[in-house]
Amino acid sequence: MPTPPSIGAIRVLTGSYTPDSGGDGTGVAALLLDPTTGRMKYDDQVKPLPVSGASFLAVHPSLDVVYSTNETETGTVSVVAHDGDGNLSPLGDPVSSGGTNPCHLTVHPGGEWLLTANYGSDAAPGTVAVHRLAADGRLLEPTDLVVHQGSGPVTGRQEGSHAHQVLVDPAGRFVLATDLGADAVITYRLDTRTGTLERAAVNPMRAGSGPRHLVFAPGGDLVFSADELSSTVTCHRYDVTDGTLTALSAVPATVARDVVNQPGGIVASPCGRFVWVTNRGADTIAAFRLAGTTLEPLGEVPAGGTWPRGLTLAAGHLLVANQHSGTLAALRVLDDGTLDQPHPPLTAPSVVCALAL
Repeated sequence: MPTPPSIGAIRVLTGSYTPDSGGDGTGVAALLLDPTTGRMKYDDQVKPLPVSGASFLAVHPSLDVVYSTNETETGTVSVVAHDGDGNLSPLGDPVSSGGTNPCHLTVHPGGEWLLTANYGSDAAPGTVAVHRLAADGRLLEPTDLVVHQGSGPVTGRQEGSHAHQVLVDPAGRFVLATDLGADAVITYRLDTRTGTLERAAVNPMRAGSGPRHLVFAPGGDLVFSADELSSTVTCHRYDVTDGTLTALSAVPATVARDVVNQPGGIVASPCGRFVWVTNRGADTIAAFRLAGTTLEPLGEVPAGGTWPRGLTLAAGHLLVANQHSGTLAALRVLDDGTLDQPHPPLTAPSVVCALAL
């Protein structure tokens, strides 16, 4: 007999690489997280949905709809509906993402536009695409596609542009897109009548840093970047009037010196005092305290597996998607910003991201 969800349990969706995208995961799966204890279990009342290459998930701001990248060379986006019981179902067929290897997406706060970052490939540059959304959340026609240009000094990673993340600033005024290959963050204005992007600023990052993901501090005036290729975390001043970034300070993402390390996911606390980052290579989660505009290391804890990629905050816990070991860990956030792991991680083959509903 199926086990009923715990009272107060939080529903969590995970995304994983599937056999057709180089992994052995199921696509999108449903879990339950106990917010008090941090225990996780699969929701045995909800069947996984075989979404190809589900490497990033984003929720619609007002509908019971989730969007998933299908990270393959062909590049598509899937729409997943979920009902009150947590059941998952496809909402229409996958739609072209406007590029190859889509790796990140977000819904504009108004709920009418989906923005997707396509990493690209050796032969294709990174792109950012915009799709119109129907009233029920379905993907409609693409309304814009911008092609990134540029390169960097790191051989094998920066011969061309690689869009890695696209997000909307807290005021909803600008769209920021990181480009790991070009060492830049590009700021756009989104015309919410036509769904077109206008370039507002190009923010150069340190050469060879490879900016992967950004996160805003709650006040919106500071932005933190996980710099994949330099293994650093940088604090930037954000100008809300023109969307420009100014680097203020940078710290190593890990104290480990005997491994090649690549920071991945980055999260800021709702109180604005702490920042956490995943370290792929060191296989840790590093905690930092914000002191003015400088990040002070608070220490690192094991990630609960190898190659921690996705990181998300849910009910006082950081959910860590460990891609290579196929484990999902729930790390409890303590009052001082440090972390502990009260329970063993959950087996989740080729897991790369998690999303709390």
